[in-house]
Amino acid sequence: MEHVLITGAAGVIGRRLRRSLRGVYRSIRLSDRVAPGNLAAGETFIAADLADLAAVEQAVAGVEGIVHLGGISGESDWPSILESNIIGTYNLFEAARRQGVQRIVFASSNHAVGFYRRTRRIGADVLPRPGSRYGVSKAFGESLAALYGDKYGLRVLCLRIGNFGDKPVDKRRLSIWISPDDFAQLVRIGLEHPALRYAVAYGVSDNERSWWDNEAAYRLGYRPQGRGEDYLQEALAAEAALPPDPVGDLFQGGSFASAEFAGDPEGRGG
Repeated sequence: MEHVLITGAAGVIGRRLRRSLRGVYRSIRLSDRVAPGNLAAGETFIAADLADLAAVEQAVAGVEGIVHLGGISGESDWPSILESNIIGTYNLFEAARRQGVQRIVFASSNHAVGFYRRTRRIGADVLPRPGSRYGVSKAFGESLAALYGDKYGLRVLCLRIGNFGDKPVDKRRLSIWISPDDFAQLVRIGLEHPALRYAVAYGVSDNERSWWDNEAAYRLGYRPQGRGEDYLQEALAAEAALPPDPVGDLFQGGSFASAEFAGDPEGRGG
């Protein structure tokens, strides 16, 4: 693996991942609708709107692996989610197939399983239960990745990312936090592991309170170094200042699940 593309490179995760991967691969191509600043040695930029298949095909031409972070990274209206996260993800996989790309690391999300209850520990093999339109788009992306893996031979790692950042900032994030270094480790597994075909894993650090069984990642050699519990007191103090969310506090998707919620919460979720 020498030539890698990062979509959504101007976003929060993309900017941090660039720093982690500098010097690892011979060249890193960055793509987004707007140019990220401060290109480093070995980095190039190409503008591309994910809704434009021809532009996406140009962006992926000549690379061996893709880290697909592009698209809307939170809840939005259906037309926006459809264009950026569903049509855009299809365009990315189809362009990769046409151009002979070998591997894709797909940035899925914990929101693909956001309507599982916090009292339940789940593995990567559970059925999707999205708690938002955004979560639906990530469940779609995982299914699309399976199709392109099984039918066309792409090697794909789908990462159900929890919460990416330097530290967990509230009680929920004590369960789902992933450090930038641990995320970079998972990305490299997706781009490099010789036994990878198609897999779904959780993008989460070594959190004592985790709701997820991440055996799928551990089988691929993942050894997280971050520990959410190291920030326990700070996160709980921040939690105390947050407004109550009686519905969101039941479900792993938090406020994504409680937004627009109608009905009896006791009759929803797994």
